[in-house]
Amino acid sequence: MKRQEISWHSPRLDRNMNIRIFGHTGTPFLILPTQDSMCDNFENFGMIDTLREPIEQGKIQLFCVDTVDQETWSNVWGDKGWRAARQEAYYNYLIEEVLPFIRQENGTGRLPVAAGCSLGGLHAAIVFFRRPECFSAMLSLSGVYDAKFFFDGWLDSTLYQNSPLDFLANMPKDHPYINMYNEKRIVLCVGQGRWEEEGRRTTALMRDVFQQKGIHAWVDFWGYDVDHDWCWWKKQIVYFLPYVLGETNQPG
Repeated sequence: MKRQEISWHSPRLDRNMNIRIFGHTGTPFLILPTQDSMCDNFENFGMIDTLREPIEQGKIQLFCVDTVDQETWSNVWGDKGWRAARQEAYYNYLIEEVLPFIRQENGTGRLPVAAGCSLGGLHAAIVFFRRPECFSAMLSLSGVYDAKFFFDGWLDSTLYQNSPLDFLANMPKDHPYINMYNEKRIVLCVGQGRWEEEGRRTTALMRDVFQQKGIHAWVDFWGYDVDHDWCWWKKQIVYFLPYVLGETNQPG
């Protein structure tokens, strides 16, 4: 398996940011790590081994990025306005720096899939639902989609843009993004076991918003034995991969 790591100084974040790439070609995946993690997250927890076959076959190419979560979502004692602005800067880093790099490096011309687990699932939802023209699909496992959960209920106009549950709920039914979403493949999955309470709550609310707005998405609730943990995310990503890649036309 081809494996490389690239880094550059991000002008939007004013710090060095790393991207770890797995594979030589195929549909590109923008992989957003779990909370406070970096580009080695998927590799350290065995997800790369789980996806080894499609990577080596050239079906998918993973672009795993760093986060600044410790400055934003996890910085519970920090100034909330600064934290929200820092998250917005991270969003702009992903859109304006990482996506052009993926296009150039991948070379297939295919739009990437935004994917992540846990807080990475929130990041995937943010970039996908704000810029659907940039992605072919979204796969979020055990995400929490209400940014206010991380900010003690606080919300300003900047954080609002990073809270999918809020901005989608207020999106007009005739917004052009609705049709754009429905041309893509959207998967939200959550277990109902340990540590999934907030993910289960906000996934259910997202399902309700999708129904109200006419957004077609596969929202899947797994069993009460399915915990917020890597062993389940590995099963889920393998299960949903054919659908996300367009190899199957119907959920399941």
